[in-house]
Amino acid sequence: MHLKRFQLGLIHVAVAMTLVPINSTLNRVMIQELAISATVVAVLASLPYLFAPMQVAIGAYSDHHPIFGLRRTPYILLGLILCVTGVVVSPQVAYTLANGNSWGYLIAVLAFGAWGMGYNLSSVSYLALADDISGENERGKTIAVMWFMMIIGIIITAIAISRMVDPYTPAALQAAFQLVGGVALVLGLLGLIRLEPATRRTSESHTYTIKEMSSTILSNPVAKLFFIYLWLLLAAILGQDILLEPFGAQAFGMTVRETTRITSLWGTFVLVAILLAGALEGRISRRSMAQSGNAGALLGFLVILASGGVSSLTIFYTGVALLGFGTGISTVANLSLMFDLTVPEKVGLFIGAWGMSNALSRLTGSILGGVIRDVVTRVSGNLLAGYMVVFGIEAALLVVAILMLTRIDVAAFRKKAESPSIFESAALID
Repeated sequence: MHLKRFQLGLIHVAVAMTLVPINSTLNRVMIQELAISATVVAVLASLPYLFAPMQVAIGAYSDHHPIFGLRRTPYILLGLILCVTGVVVSPQVAYTLANGNSWGYLIAVLAFGAWGMGYNLSSVSYLALADDISGENERGKTIAVMWFMMIIGIIITAIAISRMVDPYTPAALQAAFQLVGGVALVLGLLGLIRLEPATRRTSESHTYTIKEMSSTILSNPVAKLFFIYLWLLLAAILGQDILLEPFGAQAFGMTVRETTRITSLWGTFVLVAILLAGALEGRISRRSMAQSGNAGALLGFLVILASGGVSSLTIFYTGVALLGFGTGISTVANLSLMFDLTVPEKVGLFIGAWGMSNALSRLTGSILGGVIRDVVTRVSGNLLAGYMVVFGIEAALLVVAILMLTRIDVAAFRKKAESPSIFESAALID
């Protein structure tokens, strides 16, 4: 079982690796060096979340339609290939888009769409495979291994890319993306070798539809309030993904190498936060832990805002560290709270609803962030002002979310709900 956990972790790392160059390097290059609209970049980077509802259909279809006796492997492989293809061609697509070719937008949507489709196709399949292989008793250990391998993989990938693009040139960027894509493909293939046992039986588990997830949440006032809270919270915390690196370049003149390393700094403090959350589980209430994480993320945004005002790179790094730490604590604690707000027979339904909420939050935060940045920049004529307004709005959303959490009555739900471990919850962050 140890080997299978490691193989599942390799697949998780492989898919996550393809996310790093697009969301921590290419977004900065497109906005800063290529002067592409932040709105366009936000829409392209959000395609995976726009396609998130397809995960419900993919999961249901793979349950009942094995290929050569394998229910998950073919879908994981296809998704991995699409992810690798998307990340390898994305730099050239970005340069084509920047050249003003009228067909560049269509190619960009196809390339980024391929990556988005692959992300959704592979992630739902390997998480289902992890559950198939591990069973209920071993699921926590499996997810813990997968998630920690993924975070470490993201950190290493970000550091490696930052070195490969120093100094930045189009050729260096394309070479870095090709190397990341190649390594991701090899790791994914190694993970798939003899991982899934062949079967001809279809799963009897129930796959929830979007309508079922929506009706369950909307029919309960507390659940509805909680998911509105989560939507605002995550739109604020995760919506800065495409803007943090370009802001570093604009405000402090950071190189591509330096802005790419922002991801590794953020990831390191998320990892530290998860370890701390695990140590504190059972010793502090989940509501208190969630509010502490929310406050930490809020403080991170305020410090980042201050860094732009006084042009201090040290203060900026401090803000990124606080944002990463707060994000880790907040997300894990809020996921645990979510499981307190359900009953054992509906845990699967709420996992699906959480996935939809997460995708909606990222989609909303990214697109609104890009649009607001562009609008404020055009009106004010000041590039830095656009970023500052976005970060200010995200800080305001966090304040609203903090106030909303005080109105959520966890005690109104069944106290005997089956809650996952802190590490299982952490695995759903990605």
